[in-house]
Amino acid sequence: MGVRHVSTTMPTAAARARSVLATAWSCAVTTEIGRDDLVGAHTVSERGTVLLHPPEDSALAAALICAPRGEPSTLLEFADVAPVPIRDRVRSRLWLSGTLTATRDHLVFEPACAVLHDAGGRTGIDLEEFALTDPDPLAQAESRLLTHLADAHPEAVEQLTRLISADSLTGVVAVKPLAIDRHGLTLRLERISSQADVRLQFHEPVDDLGQVTERMHALLTKARLLRRPVLRPTAPPES
Repeated sequence: MGVRHVSTTMPTAAARARSVLATAWSCAVTTEIGRDDLVGAHTVSERGTVLLHPPEDSALAAALICAPRGEPSTLLEFADVAPVPIRDRVRSRLWLSGTLTATRDHLVFEPACAVLHDAGGRTGIDLEEFALTDPDPLAQAESRLLTHLADAHPEAVEQLTRLISADSLTGVVAVKPLAIDRHGLTLRLERISSQADVRLQFHEPVDDLGQVTERMHALLTKARLLRRPVLRPTAPPES
């Protein structure tokens, strides 16, 4: 199931793609020669240019030698993985296709096409917009924020279920924080054999990390004022 929105305010596809690119620690690189899975071997410039630093025995070296003009057609794939343990942890994938060129110290990837695949489907991204868009201001802190919310404040997650319509909570056995960005928080509603995501909007977008606490307190205050029971999910019995 896709995301059920309490609000329609979302980061743009370009912002979501730049956030994936900014936080990914690994990427898969595919050329005519083969595929390399690189871990901790790429950096990203402010305009979204990807610089690769593959090991010497990488297939990318052969690809550069064999390609016409030494610029092999290349596909980069980045996976956005939820930091909190949930079913189906890959939240989105970013594909960049283009060419590689070699410099003295690294490989430079020049994109010709960018595609983001997330809960909303596949979206092509204008390359100029991609270059000019900044990652979400919470992107680098998201993993820390979500794991802290899940581990240290499970009661707050339970309180937030008051903001979700009762029909959406039918059959839910667990609720976990899935994502957070400048516009809001997304919760994953897990059932025994399915799941759905619900997005809760902040009353104002976040400009920096220092504003997150106030936005979360505002959501919790709104939840407490509603005369609805708190969902207390119970994990299904182990088989």
